[in-house]
Parts: sequence; structure tokens; C-alpha cells
Amino acid sequence: MKILVIEDETALAQSIVAYLSDENYLCERAATAREAIDKIDVYDYDCIVLDLMLPGGDGLSILQEIKAQNKQDGVIIISAKNSLEDKIKGLQIGADDYLTKPFHLSELAARIYSIIRRKQFGNVNIIEQYELKIDLLAKTVLVHERPVSLTRKEFDLLLYFISNKNKVISKNALAEHLSGEVADMLDNYDFVYVHIKNLKKKLLEAGSNNYLKTLYGTGYKWEI
Repeated sequence: MKILVIEDETALAQSIVAYLSDENYLCERAATAREAIDKIDVYDYDCIVLDLMLPGGDGLSILQEIKAQNKQDGVIIISAKNSLEDKIKGLQIGADDYLTKPFHLSELAARIYSIIRRKQFGNVNIIEQYELKIDLLAKTVLVHERPVSLTRKEFDLLLYFISNKNKVISKNALAEHLSGEVADMLDNYDFVYVHIKNLKKKLLEAGSNNYLKTLYGTGYKWEI
């Protein structure tokens, strides 16, 4: 899962990124309004953590740009502004949540998880698809009630496919999802093939049906 942290306070941004990285999120940072817009124009994120007061612009303008582009990224505002008017304005423009500074990082992580769960997984903690059962909180996968051991990237890939079931996903999109903006600097995306091959093998060996289809020259699709 990819998170964009838009925050100009270096120490706070670093602590957020460190905490969320430990929670297995892939995090990117933007410290100015311009940096944030540049990233939002190019990439998609599962959730954006958005400060309101930034060098070169304000967070509400960034939020308006996200909505103008019709992006589905979740947005949680973090701000020292704690008036009811500020909160209402942010939520009316389209933020999914509003957290007043200072806050506990565990609360921020819980709210991010809640937004992603609601937007991508029907607001449930356990996803069931025929013989597959995925526990989002425990980060476990069962096939016919037997556990399947997946790496972090394989688990992330599985969730990405299931949240985009029956859609064709290009190798480029998968590389960006797994590696973020670093993907732009890679010579090839062979690592995507390796992760998908291993994920598919583990699921099939555990007794899962073959839902993960390769569409040669196009990409991959989780087909049900």
C-alpha cells in the first residue's frame, strides 16, 4: 500500500514515514505544495496524509486539485488548525478524515487503515473469496483454512489484485505500486514478474484456483 506524506516539518514527516514503513506501507514524501502536486499528477496513492500549511501553497488547494483530477486516493488532513470551521471545510472539499496536531502515530495509522479498508475492501477486516481468506489486520492468508506464507510484497500484490479484480493491470502500474517513484529509475520491471510468479505458485500449491491471469503484452488480471 502506497502512502504520500505531504508535510514540511522534517522531524514530523520522518517520524510518520518511519512509523508507517514499520506498518508495511510504502511511503513517499513531499515537503512543498509544488512537490506534492508534481507527485499527485503522476502517481496514485492508497492514502495521502496532507498538511494544510505548506511552503508555496496550502493543503486545501492540493485537495481541490486531487478532486479536480477525479482521483480516488484517500486523504487524511493533519493540521494544527483545530477550529470546527477548518475541519468542516476540509471534509466538504473531499478529505476522508481530519486529525488535529499533535496526534499519536498509532492513531494516524489506524485512521489510514480505516480509510483504505473502507475504500478498497468494503469496510471489512477479513476478505473472503471462495477458498481464499485474507485477514487484513493479521496480514495472513488462508487457502482452504490452511495458512500460506507470503512475503510482504507478495501480500501487497495479492491485495492490489483483489482490490482491482477483473481489471487489467500493466506491469508498469505494478512496478510503481511495489516500488513507488523509484520504479521510474529502473532499467526493467523483471522483479514484478518474479513476485507474481512466486505469489501464483504459492497460492496454487496451497490449493487455490488460478485467478491470476497473465495477459501477454498487456499485463495481469485477477479474474473471478
